[in-house]
Amino acid sequence: MQLGLVLGTATSTIKHASFTGERLLVVQLQGTDGREDGEPVLVFDRLGAGRGDRVLVTNDGMTLQEQLGRMTPGRWSVMGLPDG
Repeated sequence: MQLGLVLGTATSTIKHASFTGERLLVVQLQGTDGREDGEPVLVFDRLGAGRGDRVLVTNDGMTLQEQLGRMTPGRWSVMGLPDG
């Protein structure tokens, strides 16, 4: 799990069938010191995070498949919205 900052949402007209109807965010991962950690990632969100929100994300694909109830090539998903 890792903290990240939501940069915005992603929209696509052509996508894998398992992505249909799902909300996708562009998230900049952050290290323990709060600095950027690598390139932004595409994250599935069912918790309603918005631009500027901090999120707790995981790259465990099995967790995402359990959330969606189906197989998907996606990996990242929002696990929580930390306070302050």
